[in-house]
Amino acid sequence: MLSPKIQDALNAQINAEFWSAYLYLSMAMHFKAEGLEGVSNWFYVQFQEEQDHARIFMNYVNQRGGRVVLAPIAEVPTSWESPLAAFKATLEHENKVTALINNLYALATAENDYATCDRLKWFITEQVEEEDNDRTLIDKFTLVGDNGMGLYMLDQELASRAYTTPSPLAANE
Repeated sequence: MLSPKIQDALNAQINAEFWSAYLYLSMAMHFKAEGLEGVSNWFYVQFQEEQDHARIFMNYVNQRGGRVVLAPIAEVPTSWESPLAAFKATLEHENKVTALINNLYALATAENDYATCDRLKWFITEQVEEEDNDRTLIDKFTLVGDNGMGLYMLDQELASRAYTTPSPLAANE
């Protein structure tokens, strides 16, 4: 059984994951309208991943006998001046998500909730990957600069990103 503190914190994280999904969907739609199909695809896959992160947390709360309480999702930005600006915003956002996950882990440790600590380890590893991917893309877009052919090629590269079901969900499907 989850303690009330852990349940409330997990529900807040579920909301944060849905907010992240909504943010990345907004980015995907912005860049689709700009004609950058690959950049749009990258953010759309990110949108799907964030929805899955929320599902993982919801499944976990239910498995532990808790109750999922969905809250309204706050408004997200709707435009970015460039893919580089969007990826810088993405890295900044993922740094905040990492802090949220770390705070959850600290709370679970303080509450002696080792099952929640175990579940959060997957998210800790995931956040390291997310931040690394964002930094790599920031480096690539910085290198490309204003070069139209470089932007075209990078957009083509991002178009190949494919969605894969995260392991905590794949195990339950």
